[in-house]
Amino acid sequence: MESLNAGGLTLGNLMISGFPQTLYGRPGRDEEIEKVQHSIREAGRAGLAVIEYKSYADRLVEGYYAQTGRGGGGLTAFDYGRVKDLPPLANEGAHTLDEMWNNITYFLKPVVPGAEEAAVRLALHPNDPPPLLSRGSGQIMSTLAGWKRLIDIVKSPSNGITFDCGVTRELGEDPVEVCRYFGERDCINHVHYRNVKVRKPYEKYTEVFLDEGDNNMFLVMKELVRQKYPRLIYPEHPRALDYDRERPNFRSWYPGGGGYAAYAFNVGYTRAMLQAALSSS
Repeated sequence: MESLNAGGLTLGNLMISGFPQTLYGRPGRDEEIEKVQHSIREAGRAGLAVIEYKSYADRLVEGYYAQTGRGGGGLTAFDYGRVKDLPPLANEGAHTLDEMWNNITYFLKPVVPGAEEAAVRLALHPNDPPPLLSRGSGQIMSTLAGWKRLIDIVKSPSNGITFDCGVTRELGEDPVEVCRYFGERDCINHVHYRNVKVRKPYEKYTEVFLDEGDNNMFLVMKELVRQKYPRLIYPEHPRALDYDRERPNFRSWYPGGGGYAAYAFNVGYTRAMLQAALSSS
């Protein structure tokens, strides 16, 4: 934080992980929770406003594959049919939806009050991809009802979500309405700003360039402005471009994903949407 501040930059969010026993409700979770609480206190002392985390029972990344979009750009597609019959992994096991809700509740009850005291907001990332069942396990953040249930476990600004308008559309939901619901409750602690084309909610979709998907990205931004959302907007999941592909040591996190040049497109588009939304508010 000090190094970035000295360079005129502000770090607004970091992802925390490394508590599998807590996630799966196993012995040793109390020690993990203590470490998370310690990390949150240190984040608060350093001035870090948001800590993001995930609660996937399993993430079905095997269902991703590359598609080719406009101008030969790379797109990331998902098909649940490719992965719906995958067995549980030995280090994860299979867990019912009730088990996963019990585990996240056990985590949040002691963690959220400490986060509130430290002036740190927690942002739980939704399940992405969002099938209801992954390798035999239920997924708590794979439905809008699950997102709403999460923020009611401990009612606090420190118990919030990452509002991902791409995942929202993957669920078949309207991202403007969803943004309004959580924004009015002050539970949007981080934003992922991206677009998709959905063929079948939950099961078949393609992540596309920001300006060509099912989401009206300007309306999403206008709603964030209307809510006076004050934290970070991350235009994630860049598309694969030739310039990035030609760079030495280029590596994409997803099939059809891009790098720095694609991020430049995403950031420029997002800043333009923000400026337009602010000027029309």
